[in-house]
Amino acid sequence: MSKGSNTPVPTTVLRLETTRRAGPGTPATEIAALLLTSGRVRSDADHLTRDHPAHPSGAVRHEETRRDDGLATDVFTVDLTRVEDAVERIVLAATADGGTFGQVPGLGVRVTGPDGETVAHYDNTGASVETALVLGELYRRQGGWKFRAVGQGYGSGLEGLAQEYGVTARREIRRPEPVTPEPRQPATGLGRPEPQLPHTAPESTAQPAKVTLTKAAPAVSLAKQGATSGALRVNLNWRMRETRWTKGPARDLDLDLCALYELTDGRKGVVQALGNAFGTLHRPPYIHLDGDDRTGASADGENLTVNLDHAADFRRILVFVTIYEGATSFAGLNATVTLRPQHGAPVDFSLDECAVPSTVCALALLTNEGGDLVVRREARYLVPERGMSPQRTVDRAYGWGMNWTPGRK
Repeated sequence: MSKGSNTPVPTTVLRLETTRRAGPGTPATEIAALLLTSGRVRSDADHLTRDHPAHPSGAVRHEETRRDDGLATDVFTVDLTRVEDAVERIVLAATADGGTFGQVPGLGVRVTGPDGETVAHYDNTGASVETALVLGELYRRQGGWKFRAVGQGYGSGLEGLAQEYGVTARREIRRPEPVTPEPRQPATGLGRPEPQLPHTAPESTAQPAKVTLTKAAPAVSLAKQGATSGALRVNLNWRMRETRWTKGPARDLDLDLCALYELTDGRKGVVQALGNAFGTLHRPPYIHLDGDDRTGASADGENLTVNLDHAADFRRILVFVTIYEGATSFAGLNATVTLRPQHGAPVDFSLDECAVPSTVCALALLTNEGGDLVVRREARYLVPERGMSPQRTVDRAYGWGMNWTPGRK
């Protein structure tokens, strides 16, 4: 293939082999696979190397780095049938340490199918002062996949890749190509000392500070808290004392966590256990209900998960809770709402005491404000009119404008 050309590839398990000549005077080279959504990696999990070999989805994996007769090879396997819907491209990139790609001969990539047949082959030529290169990429096209020979270089190395794709610098190359180990010199002070790797400070393990919403400070920007990608888990944890509104023992109370959503393309709907409308995470509505806890005692019990990789697709999300059975009001409820983003600070708030015969409570409203999702504490108890369902009540209160039919779970 020539630079810039493309070819269709089968939607199956592919093997990507990147080879180059390695020896004395040749810069150490690291090969990476980048899974891109809207042109950027979502997190470090989308940046795979030999030190970080496996993607959480299982779709992409760095299998090995080997050296035979001066030829170094990095092998990635890509199962295109398992690539998440959000991932649009898989880029194969290389960075050089201690030199430029003008000093790395024989750099190329071969893509083979499950039977070992070559489906694409590109030899990169003409490199000079570049210290980072995008060799090729797999990308979606009309329901299938293609491979493009890119051959684009950056003189600024990993910094160029970081600016282009959002990768972080912590995986900068810090070790030479794999070689057959030599015996260590005795510690006699004679001969050359062993080379030392550059010192790097350990990554911080400090957790971001929790944000608590109150009546005085009811809203927070998720982006400003570092929550711009990954999963956002919304949990309702409750305990309830027996009151005149409770039909039986408080432990028999069954609350349902739900969400009304409106997407930027105008689609509206509800995610809830009632009617088995549990939603989906990697396609619209990008919200999923993953449990139906009947006690509220477990922090991992009933959760809604929102896919923040699709934050731009949301216009608004209203998280609310209804009483399915066990009580006729939220009176006596001691509840905490916690939003736990995969990246960034958690957000929580408590509900006020309920003094009305309410069977539905609006918990939190997430709105898209200039591309940023802002969380607002609602903690609003609503009292349905006679014959009106809790869902229709919260719909009317927030102007969702949906049609409702009876359902069971």
